[in-house]
Amino acid sequence: MINILVIGRHPQIMETVLRLINGQPRWTAEGALTDEDALVKFNAADFNLVLIGGGVAESSEGRLRKEFVKRNPQVKMIRHFGGGSGLLFNEIEEAIAQ
Repeated sequence: MINILVIGRHPQIMETVLRLINGQPRWTAEGALTDEDALVKFNAADFNLVLIGGGVAESSEGRLRKEFVKRNPQVKMIRHFGGGSGLLFNEIEEAIAQ
């Protein structure tokens, strides 16, 4: 099972992305709308991948990346700016394959 933390700023988009990811048989996802929530969730579970959505500032991404890598140096992080479910799935598959 691939465990994915999705970080975003828009509740409606988060709901859609989580539904799409959790609809896949080998993936499970949790969402975080704030940096603080993302840190709490990341420290409480073993995530293979962090997906950073639109609206997350570069400064937040840098801070989160630094903290996540301290806890899990192998964690993979990707940015997703939209583009439909096909693109989302391809981005996740590519990140997992690396």
